[in-house]
Amino acid sequence: MKIIGITMGDPASIGPEITAKALSDPAVYERCRPLVVGDVSVMEEALNITGLDKTLKIHGIKDVSEALFQYGTIDVYDMEAVDIRQLKRGQVSVMAGNAAFQYVKKVIELAMEHKVDATVTNALNKEAMNLAGHHFSGHTEIYAEYTNTSKYTMMLAHENLRVVHVSTHVSLREACDRVKKDRVLEVIRIAHQACKQLGIEQPKIGVAGLNPHSGENGMFGREEIEEITPAIESAKAEGILAEGPVPPDTVFSKARGGWYDIVVAMYHDQGHIPLKVVGFVYNREEKKWDAVAGVNVTLGLPIIRASVDHGTAFDQAGTGLASELSLINALDYGIRMAERT
Repeated sequence: MKIIGITMGDPASIGPEITAKALSDPAVYERCRPLVVGDVSVMEEALNITGLDKTLKIHGIKDVSEALFQYGTIDVYDMEAVDIRQLKRGQVSVMAGNAAFQYVKKVIELAMEHKVDATVTNALNKEAMNLAGHHFSGHTEIYAEYTNTSKYTMMLAHENLRVVHVSTHVSLREACDRVKKDRVLEVIRIAHQACKQLGIEQPKIGVAGLNPHSGENGMFGREEIEEITPAIESAKAEGILAEGPVPPDTVFSKARGGWYDIVVAMYHDQGHIPLKVVGFVYNREEKKWDAVAGVNVTLGLPIIRASVDHGTAFDQAGTGLASELSLINALDYGIRMAERT
C-alpha cells in the first residue's frame, strides 16, 4: 500500500486533533500506510483532548524506515519544533507558524526523495507562518517553490464538483488582469490531465466566464472575447472537451448536475464560494458544523498534494469537537492519485 505523508498543520490549530480522529479509523490502514509529519508531544496531547489516548498510541520516528504502519499506533516523524510548555492553542505564534512550515517542507522533501507516495496537508496559519519569517501566501506557493514548479493550479473538490483556478491568492483587481489566453489554456490542460489521473477517461470541462453573463458579447467586458474564448478554441484543437465561456452564475450548478467533470474558475472566490456552499454545512439548531467537507489539491506538481479545504479553526482548537471529514476526503484523494501514478 502507498505511504501517505500527513502534515500535522499548525500545532495550535485543530490539525493534530482531526489527524488523531482520522487515524482512529481502521479503514484508513486498510487502504494506505499513513505517516504524520509533526511533533510527538503535540500528537500525544491531541490523543488526550480527543479521548483516544486509551485506544491509540504515538510512535515517534526519525526515518520513514522506522515506521510500523499498524492500526492503533500513529507513526509520527518527530520534527521537535514545538516546546509543548509554551504552546497556546487557538493563538497565533511564531513558534507554531515556524513548526507548521517545517512540517510542510519536510513532507515535500520526503515525497521528492520517493520516501512517501503522496502528501496530505492540514491547515497552517498564514499570519503565524509569515511572522516566523516564511513569506508565502499558502501551501500552494510553498510546494511550487520547493518542487521548482512554475505551472500549477489549485483544484477544490467535493463529491462530483471539481474546480480549478486561473489565479488564487491575489487581489481581485490583479486576478482580472491575470485572465490571459495562455494561462487559461494552461489551466484547462492541467484540469484535463487531473481528471484523467482520477480515472475519468474523457473529461468534460466547463470554462467559466469572468464577467456577469460572460460579458454579454462585450457589453460587460471583453475578457471572454479576447482571452477566454481563444483559449477554449485552442484546447478544442488539442482534442480537449472544453466548453464555454459559461456564465459564472450557472456553470457550477451544471457541473453538479453532471454536465461537466471539472470547472475552470477565473479567480479564487469564484471557485471557492460554490464549493464551500455545498461542502460546509452549519446546523442552526445545534449551532455547530455538521460537515466541513472538501479537498484542496495542487495540480501540476511532480508530487501529489491533497489538503483539507478549511482553515486552522482556532476557535475549536483544544475542544476535540472538530470534524475530521475533510481530512478523510483528502486522504482518499491522495490515495487514489498515488495508486494511478
